[in-house]
This record gives sequence, C-alpha cells and structure tokens, in this order.
Amino acid sequence: MGIIDNINKLFDHRIRLGIMSILVVNEYADFNRLKELLDVTDGNLASHLKALEKEKYILVEKQFIGRKPNTRYSATKLGKTEFRKHIDALEKLLKK
Repeated sequence: MGIIDNINKLFDHRIRLGIMSILVVNEYADFNRLKELLDVTDGNLASHLKALEKEKYILVEKQFIGRKPNTRYSATKLGKTEFRKHIDALEKLLKK
C-alpha cells in the first residue's frame, strides 16, 4: 500500500476541503454561511457542493424560513469517514 492511497482526489480542491472541514465540525451550514466562510462566488460554491453531493458525502436539505428559501448542508456518515481517511493520509504523508 502506497503512502498516498487514502488521499481522496475529491478533496484536492481547497473549496471542497473547506466545505467538508466546516460540515464535519458543525451539524450543518446553510449556503450563505458556507459562502461567507469560504469567500467564494455562488456559482463556484454550488459546483463544489454538487460534486460532494453526487458522491453522497453531503446531504442537501431545502426548506423555507418564513417566505425565504433556505438550503442547508450536512456531512453524511460516508462523507465524514472519507474525509477522516483523507486527513489521516495527509498527516501520515507529512510525518514521512
């Protein structure tokens, strides 16, 4: 087994890494909160969220708060597991 086997290509991008970092330590975050914390455009954030959702690493919940639509995101069990494996692999790589 190579030292980079558990490094997940999906987390290569800093925005996806940031999204997962936020969602692993928070129960959930809505679109605007993620946008604010990561300092990215709507379109950029949306495309990275779609990539994570496609792999079932995040769960998307759409709701209304008053009359305003609100979309919130949370990390799935699979997403948390894969992210942890990725972080562990990076830590091992740094210790070499």
